[in-house]
Amino acid sequence: MTESPPPLTAPAARWPRVLEIILRLVLGGLFVFAGVTKFFSRTQEGGHALSFQDFMDSVRSFQLIGDPWVAYTALVLPWLEIFAGLGLVFRRLYAGSLLVITASLLVFLALIIYSWTRGLDIVCGCFGEADFADSYPEYIARDVVLLLPALWLIYRLMRCPLRLAHPPEAERLPS
Repeated sequence: MTESPPPLTAPAARWPRVLEIILRLVLGGLFVFAGVTKFFSRTQEGGHALSFQDFMDSVRSFQLIGDPWVAYTALVLPWLEIFAGLGLVFRRLYAGSLLVITASLLVFLALIIYSWTRGLDIVCGCFGEADFADSYPEYIARDVVLLLPALWLIYRLMRCPLRLAHPPEAERLPS
């Protein structure tokens, strides 16, 4: 007769949950930050002003859509990132927020690879002026690094769908 493995101890059983919370907060926070930075551009005096012209130029550099759609994209995308990031951080509309973030990362990754194959000189604009990447391999690596935790969070969500309807006590907001 074979022996059954020992039951998981409390700390060993908790690490996926702790990792999920950390990844959710970091990924959501990064998307909120990315959305907010798209609204600001550096002024000639060295300060920052509320403007999305730089982000419109970034969208235009991909050469996929015409001018009226560039402006619509530049207006909508930052808000989408902010609200999806907040949904991840505060676990409200969690599945939808996670889906929006994962789909956005997949689309961004595909657009970057497509632009690279076309030989375009793009300005990503993902994090506004705080963007540290300046080459195609860096853009791709960054998006893959962000996509991996998003996919893991989806895996966790699909593995335990009841947690979506009934979040753990620690995450419930007082009524």
